[in-house]
Amino acid sequence: MPMPMPRCGTIAVALALSVLAAASARAGEVLDRVKSSGTLTMSTDPEYPPQSSLDPMTNEFVGFDIDVGREIARRLGVEIAFVTPGWDVVTAGRWAGRWDMSVGSMTPTKERAEVLDFPAVYYFTPASLVVHADNETIAQPADAGGKQIGVGQATTYENYLKKDLVIDVADAPPFDYVIEDAVIRTYETDLLALDDLRLGDGVRLDAALTALPTILDAIERGYPLKLVGEPLFKEPLAVAIEKGDPEFSAELTRIVDEMKADGTLAGLSEQYYGVDLTR
Repeated sequence: MPMPMPRCGTIAVALALSVLAAASARAGEVLDRVKSSGTLTMSTDPEYPPQSSLDPMTNEFVGFDIDVGREIARRLGVEIAFVTPGWDVVTAGRWAGRWDMSVGSMTPTKERAEVLDFPAVYYFTPASLVVHADNETIAQPADAGGKQIGVGQATTYENYLKKDLVIDVADAPPFDYVIEDAVIRTYETDLLALDDLRLGDGVRLDAALTALPTILDAIERGYPLKLVGEPLFKEPLAVAIEKGDPEFSAELTRIVDEMKADGTLAGLSEQYYGVDLTR
């Protein structure tokens, strides 16, 4: 007859089985919650036009990211709800079920990938330097060395100025650091940096670094700003979720792939930016 299994082996097998069972129980947890509740909760920024903003007339969220999120929810067969945590809170992970997804123009970086998954890149945007319209000393990004530059906190723009930006996406376009010794001033949102910059050349800031569409939108709305040189880097921007739900991740990948294939994403990009930024 076979020898009885040592007790330590029995314990090891039992522990292994319990771990597998626990993992199985967690698999699809977020997707199951979204489906059962009928609501997908998305984090967003109320002051980041044209990607996302709160329309003061209708009190409704509007923008490219908002419409992408709405379409994802529609294809999941659920309603969508929006919450507005700080960007640093979103990128830190550990959401604890307070929201399910970020469609917030987030660049996948090595640091963020430690706590978040990025199921799909849905568009690309240039990161550009901007100065006040009266500025005559910063003609190229390199001229901004040693100057006060405003950025949103916990953004890739801040990482770029600190020279520790690592974009964690295959085939990400290469870039160089061309601004030396920037005096970095961080803001809760990128738009607040542009608000300070528009007060005058050198009044609070010498320049700001943010997404090109955000700059162009601000200029269109009357901000006295001008672009400086070529974009500093090109960001792949992705849907983000917390780690640990491969089923939810796979479903979001499938949906975004469909939106690319049927032209929905390109159409939304043309609507908000006047150009297809999805490729």
